[in-house]
Amino acid sequence: VDWKDRRLWVTVVPIVLVTFPAAVQAMLWERFRLPWGATVCVLALLFGEWINRYFNFWGWTYFPITMVFPSQIV
Repeated sequence: VDWKDRRLWVTVVPIVLVTFPAAVQAMLWERFRLPWGATVCVLALLFGEWINRYFNFWGWTYFPITMVFPSQIV
């Protein structure tokens, strides 16, 4: 099963997994002094991946959901 897509997953996934949590953590730390901003951001990204995988693979093409698990984030 070819799980790689054509959206440059090699460069996009690591950049997103570093920059988004860092930005959310910096914002929450500066405004509210909350130390768990990056954790919440990663969980939100994981939830978004599940929604994306479900609607794009299972909802439209009925691709097996067990083959599209977002293991990059875990």
